[in-house]
Amino acid sequence: MTALGYAFAEAWTSIRRAGRSAAVSIGTIAVAFITLGGFLMASVNVQRVLDRWLESAEVSVYLVDELPDEVRTALELHLRQQPIVAAVEFVSKEKALARFEADFPELQDVATAVPQNPFPAAFEVRLRPEEAGGPDVDELTAGLSGRDGVADVRYDRRWLTRLTNVVRTAQLAAAVIAGVLMLGAGFTVAAVVRLSLHARRGEIDIMQLVGAPFSYIRGPFIVEGLLLGGAGAIVAVAVVALAYTAAARWLGPDLAGFIGVAQLQFLGLREAVVMVGGGFGVGAAAGTVASRSAR
Repeated sequence: MTALGYAFAEAWTSIRRAGRSAAVSIGTIAVAFITLGGFLMASVNVQRVLDRWLESAEVSVYLVDELPDEVRTALELHLRQQPIVAAVEFVSKEKALARFEADFPELQDVATAVPQNPFPAAFEVRLRPEEAGGPDVDELTAGLSGRDGVADVRYDRRWLTRLTNVVRTAQLAAAVIAGVLMLGAGFTVAAVVRLSLHARRGEIDIMQLVGAPFSYIRGPFIVEGLLLGGAGAIVAVAVVALAYTAAARWLGPDLAGFIGVAQLQFLGLREAVVMVGGGFGVGAAAGTVASRSAR
């Protein structure tokens, strides 16, 4: 039997012998990687939504009431002449009210309770994607704020940029938490491997006396940690998949319609490989550290 085959056979026997301790170790790793998987899945979907919103960000130029047609026409011509502007759409007060009633039918009573149409007319300015985050946009919005007939100027990308920064901070915090949990899982695996090592101390001493290769002595414990870590990560991927399926069936259509995407997205192949590979890596590292006492 080769050293690798011997290591896997002995590691499997040791895991079966450990029973509850091995199950606790796998469960601890699964909890850590479920947190990591949830973070990765949320990150993928949130970033997808943010990218979509950033691509469709617009400058909204709200107009004062009773604006003369020549002033509105001059303002529209000025907007269309800007090199960073891709398209301009005029939204009248009546169209703005119709949009509100279509998007929020449950709030129609609020709009009809007001004696006059409360929505201002506006120009919706679509920017060229390559210019949407440049300094020319700030210059454009600053210039529009001082023009005749302009009541207010709102740029979606500004609050989207702030939201992106908040999301990135949350992602960093989630990564730190997942890292701490994985470190704890590694310690748990190391503890289980040390228990197996102490249970076989007599056998190890005999192998050392007869001059057994080092790979035969430490190999089973390294492979035991690797199997425990990999099993925990695989369980975590399965749990995240079940949670995603349940959430997609329960919230999918409503939430997808709200955020403007066709459907929520599960972990990609790269994220799943990172999770499973990370589990094997954490387990192997913990087994390597624990097996160093077998000297």
